[in-house]
Amino acid sequence: MDDQSIVSALVLGIIEGLTEFIPVSSTAHVLLAGHFLGFKSPGNTFAVLIQLGAILAILLVYFQKLLSIALALPSDARARRFVLSVLLAFLPAAVIGALAHDFIKSVLFETPMLICVVLILGGFVLLAVDRMPLKPRYRDVMDYPPSLALKIGFFQCLAMVPGTSRSGATIVGALLMGTDKRSAAEFSFFLAMPTMLGAFTLDLYKNRNALDFSSASIVAIGFVAAFVSALIVVRKLLDFVSSRGFTPFAIWRIVVGTIGLIALLLTSGGSVPAA
Repeated sequence: MDDQSIVSALVLGIIEGLTEFIPVSSTAHVLLAGHFLGFKSPGNTFAVLIQLGAILAILLVYFQKLLSIALALPSDARARRFVLSVLLAFLPAAVIGALAHDFIKSVLFETPMLICVVLILGGFVLLAVDRMPLKPRYRDVMDYPPSLALKIGFFQCLAMVPGTSRSGATIVGALLMGTDKRSAAEFSFFLAMPTMLGAFTLDLYKNRNALDFSSASIVAIGFVAAFVSALIVVRKLLDFVSSRGFTPFAIWRIVVGTIGLIALLLTSGGSVPAA
């Protein structure tokens, strides 16, 4: 584990935490940054494993709410419906992700040109949806019906293509089906918990023989950096979204994707490089 690897892991961990819960695709940012930093991870595990730091940030911020929901489960039908909704929303990604895991990691994660294009296209989609005159019917995540949550879960599956953004896909799906912006972002937080934990567990199991002490130490550095930076974002994001919407994130996606495409073309002579 050399100094360059430590610095790269720290930078990539910060990027992960800052981008995980906003609709700009943390995976795209980490993979592209890793590509240009020359950072290599066995089995492309780093980008997935450091997400656990972001999960812990969510758990810390929402600990009191999660505890109150858990305590209310035996007596409160609303709490039970909310838990059921989150689990139903998680189900499509759990099934499809498990079946397509090897293809996602070996093909999609290795195509930075595709990631940049998807970033740009997703930016335009987010920009269009943010400007639609939608009339929300649901303003509290606790009131989302299970059928709505399941549909949001299918939207989340789009994020298996790096560059799409898990939070972006779920937020767009939620907005199109009648939620307001704040609750759409918050439901994305809650859905992230089982989804990211599931991805972490599957990836750790699949690559258990590829990780040695050195790579585990690099992951640990990225994990801590992701936790600290995600903690800052989670505490501020809902208020920002309520007042500014998603247009700033859409513009950011388009800019980053465009810069990434130009950089890839300049550094590869027009060919499509591997990550």
